[in-house]
Amino acid sequence: MNVAVERLDSEWVDSWCKQVSAALEPLMSSFLETHGFPPGENAVALATDASHEATDALVDLTPIPSDLTTLYWVISEVSLPDIENGYFIHSPATAAEHFREYGPVQVDDESPGIVFASDGGGHLFAVATSGRVWRSTTASWFDDFEGVAVSVQKFLELIGQHIADQS
Repeated sequence: MNVAVERLDSEWVDSWCKQVSAALEPLMSSFLETHGFPPGENAVALATDASHEATDALVDLTPIPSDLTTLYWVISEVSLPDIENGYFIHSPATAAEHFREYGPVQVDDESPGIVFASDGGGHLFAVATSGRVWRSTTASWFDDFEGVAVSVQKFLELIGQHIADQS
């Protein structure tokens, strides 16, 4: 089923970054007391000139979905090892490196996807040109992928909800 989804907006991504960062602060300050061990490095790294150059290089390497370009124009990378099983949005340089090494991934009947994130169990998240986000069923580049979100924005909203659920 095709669902019309608005394209990702950079102001929305910027707002998401601020909300996530604000929610992480109290969560991480009580993490040791709650879990009995210190938290990892949980952070949202904003884009820099170097990550913008890496995004441009990724665009030159392969046609990437516009939502991924928008995401990388605001965010360099995200590391959330203590949210659920962990969420990691790879830097555009890492996404390009992986694309060169492994190529695109096949996601259902859609056009090939570009891996842009992973979780703490090694599962991969890819975005297809439709904008849908897919998750590998195993910790492999070559196995099946299943849909997890109709858009990058919905994927980010899911992560935000997981953070809120842990608060």
